[in-house]
Amino acid sequence: MKETPGSRPIDELAALAAAGDARAFTRLWDTHAESLKTYLRSLIRNLDDFYLDDICSRSFEKAFRQIDSFDSSKSRFFTWLKTIAHNTALDTLEQEIRLRNKYVRIDDAAGAANVEGLGSEAPSPIENIIRDEDDAKKLACIEGLPPLYREVARRRLVDGLKYEEIAEEMGLELNTVRTRIRRARALIAQMKEDGDED
Repeated sequence: MKETPGSRPIDELAALAAAGDARAFTRLWDTHAESLKTYLRSLIRNLDDFYLDDICSRSFEKAFRQIDSFDSSKSRFFTWLKTIAHNTALDTLEQEIRLRNKYVRIDDAAGAANVEGLGSEAPSPIENIIRDEDDAKKLACIEGLPPLYREVARRRLVDGLKYEEIAEEMGLELNTVRTRIRRARALIAQMKEDGDED
């Protein structure tokens, strides 16, 4: 599908997506995902497939949330999407560096002492109640996910399916499933955190 500023097919899909049409947004994904991955590969050398899929998914998620800010008279959809992807890639790499610096090494005495005995006790009745409340919150959060992540998250976090089973049932690549579940978990954690602040 060729796209130029003001071109009807892409503009119509963007307008439908802005109105909440998940199928239109999925078509935008289908149209642009591979081109966006190619762009990201050229932007960041030696980016493995997992991070490539993750950044691509995050970029589309941001685009989904900001779709009503897209102005077809100012730029092509893909140009707008590339700007989002560029910023997302930088944010993701910065986040990974920060996370690496926080990891606890368990091969030293202090790290081993912190890990020892984890999960050895049965949960108390109060812990069970908290867990049930958390499960209800998790279900509500799953329903609030963008369509790109909702079904994959439901199958993994509610039905307990393995990544391979989800990939087979939904006709997706395994890396795509892993990436979407990772993003879904991050979004759910953010929704819970936002809910706790209210």
